Amino acid sequence: MATTAAAFIRSQDSQRDALTWDIKGESDFVSAVDRGTETLIRDRLAPPGRAVTFIGEESAPDTVVTAGITFIVDPLDGTTNYLHGFPAYAVSIGALIDGELVAGVVIDVPRDITYTAVRNGGAFRDGQPMFVSSIIDPALSLIATGVPFRKPEQIARYLAQLPKVLATTSGIRRAGSAAIDLAHVACGSVDAFWELRLAPWDVAAGILLVREAGGLVTDFDGAPSTPAFAGFVAGNPAMHAWLLATLA
Repeated sequence: MATTAAAFIRSQDSQRDALTWDIKGESDFVSAVDRGTETLIRDRLAPPGRAVTFIGEESAPDTVVTAGITFIVDPLDGTTNYLHGFPAYAVSIGALIDGELVAGVVIDVPRDITYTAVRNGGAFRDGQPMFVSSIIDPALSLIATGVPFRKPEQIARYLAQLPKVLATTSGIRRAGSAAIDLAHVACGSVDAFWELRLAPWDVAAGILLVREAGGLVTDFDGAPSTPAFAGFVAGNPAMHAWLLATLA
């Protein structure tokens, strides 16, 4: 299903310049491609009469259902990137049973890379096993982050965190897609990631990718994360511990 959704997004590339942008919130955009992709996924995963819950970014409630089968979907994570032709956006689908993540897929659409994970079954990049990095020295690490643009009141806190991380790492990267950031942690391209505020559809698949690849995903208190409206810290075990302490 995620592959079909990614193909649909690519099929709309020639019309990107003609797309109408709607504003959901401050610096937060939605397009017809977001809506069309979500409809495509919903119609396949949660047709009328099927006993599942579907939570998509463009039609989501404010809470995550914990009973039964639930799909949490971001049809186009990185909409602003997509609308500008910046090649960092993804389809993200996470599946839960009774509130527990059991499967996840993230497709990096521009690069046509598929990241998958199954609970207790490992994590994979284009079908090959993937693992978090083995970096343990912060000076050698590369860290990913996201700016809390939806929560301007958190900007001051975020700006206070940045120099702490910059001072002792080899660099910070911002892709503009949390799904891609978490996939990069899972495959070892970056060593850790943090963001102060994300939504369930941003992280549902990515949390499982990182965990099944041998990493950790927690809140800022170190408690294991579930898909929620919250802040997240992810990384290989050593870098996760370092980043958590650095951000405290």
